[in-house]
Amino acid sequence: MAARLLPAVKFLIKGGLAGAAVYVAYDQGLLGSGTEGAEALKKAQETLPPAIQEWTNYLGWELPSTPKIDFSLSGSWNKGVHRVMSALSVAPTRACEYTAEGWKYVKDLVK
Repeated sequence: MAARLLPAVKFLIKGGLAGAAVYVAYDQGLLGSGTEGAEALKKAQETLPPAIQEWTNYLGWELPSTPKIDFSLSGSWNKGVHRVMSALSVAPTRACEYTAEGWKYVKDLVK
């Protein structure tokens, strides 16, 4: 009986942890609009370093300084969208060019 109960308990624990993670993400505004997500990220960036410093002092650990990363998620997203749209806009022209080159190659092989 206990052998059959153990997988169910594991499943319930994992499901509860996953549900709690989704709830916390929703509660903090990470699953909302882009503005809410940006505010939640800003709040996390302000809150986490002091909390980590407090725990490292408590545990007696010394962490290296964090590198400064200048990365814009929205800029990267927009750049990716522009590249995809650019590729899609020239796709018909390129397809015609490659088809013409392919036909020319096949004609040269048949000769």
